[in-house]
Amino acid sequence: MKVHFIGIGGIGLSALARFLNFDGHEISGSDMKSSPITKALENEGIKVSCPQDASNIDDNFDLVIYSAAVTDENPELMESRLKQIRTLSRKEALPIILGDKKNYCVAGAHGKSTTTAILASILESSALIGAISKDFGSNFRYVSDLVAFEADESDASFLLSNPYCSIVTNAEPEHMEYYNYDYDKFFQAYETFINLGEKIVINAEDEYLKKLNINENAVKLYPSVDIKNINYVLIDNEPHTRFELLDLGFFDVWGFGYHIAIDASLAILAALNELDIETIRKNILNYKGIKKRFDIVQANDEFVVIDDYAHHPTEIKATISALLEYDNIKKMAKKVVIWQPHKYSRTIDNLEGFKKCFEGCDELVILPIWTVAGEKKVQIDFEKEFAKYNPIFAHSIQTTQGQIQLIGENKIIKTYNKGIVLGVGAGDITYQLRH
Repeated sequence: MKVHFIGIGGIGLSALARFLNFDGHEISGSDMKSSPITKALENEGIKVSCPQDASNIDDNFDLVIYSAAVTDENPELMESRLKQIRTLSRKEALPIILGDKKNYCVAGAHGKSTTTAILASILESSALIGAISKDFGSNFRYVSDLVAFEADESDASFLLSNPYCSIVTNAEPEHMEYYNYDYDKFFQAYETFINLGEKIVINAEDEYLKKLNINENAVKLYPSVDIKNINYVLIDNEPHTRFELLDLGFFDVWGFGYHIAIDASLAILAALNELDIETIRKNILNYKGIKKRFDIVQANDEFVVIDDYAHHPTEIKATISALLEYDNIKKMAKKVVIWQPHKYSRTIDNLEGFKKCFEGCDELVILPIWTVAGEKKVQIDFEKEFAKYNPIFAHSIQTTQGQIQLIGENKIIKTYNKGIVLGVGAGDITYQLRH
């Protein structure tokens, strides 16, 4: 097939484009502007056009797939429909892409990227992930019809992922705007996804999963009982968690934290459908973390900068817990957290959680909210709501080797060159942290 992707520069859509490209299809795509992802796609032989224009749509296209961010007014989508080319959203295209594969599909509000990447490393399988795995340096890998797939609940697209094995880390309500804040609809979607799998692996201690009607043959992980003897160690200055799982022995996995042990345990239990335990124990060492998840972007004896995608209170709390474990070993001068709130809707919906999740840091820096086009602005008094942290407010940050400067009103208001600086958020903070 000749398939064109509108919005091909997105982390999710680019993985699907790469997958079809390696599956033998002729792929092209477009985006609003060039980016490291679009340049990488071009290096892989995929034609990418920037910006988007109706002239990019060829009469010979068999299918046009578009991202969730593309509106009906997009010139390429309009042209495709005028030419009567079949058009599908990313969600609608999943059955075509994954329909004949053996899919290990990982869902959950938190931890699904990490769990998917760990599983892909263990299985040495194909992978489609919403993040960059450092094991293979991409959000995508094509090996065979065995696939580790990060399944997305934000638009219920996980229901179309054709899971052979459904794996769920947790089912905390997120992206409720898509479900019109109908919690019954949200949890029914999770229940349906889980029971689609011939095999099922879940975190049975998650308070939300406990309420669902799940196939009795599901493999249920009880972390407080099944995971024992957790230790945190640095190997070549990189964080690792060592833990014992059930009667399967000890495992080492990249990353710090109880949540990492849970994610790894779910991946291990799923992988037992394919591999013996000693192969799993060896292969899990291939996992090197994923970009923007406790990603140590620079480090010396006195100064460490860590980038993390955490943008929900539960995620930030887990990341700060990992930060504290890291500091227990490193013994740094101070722990600074720089937070870039992500979207007005998420910030206001989870405000009480955000007010509690930064406990443990010595200083909190708050950047302006990273928002999306068309989002309704909401007034939030950050100074009042986060007063207990005595936060510092900055417009942006500037990173160089060995230091981070806070910028406010076009001048430097503070410089950090000692201690640990952790940046959290899903906006452009990741680029600001990388000099």
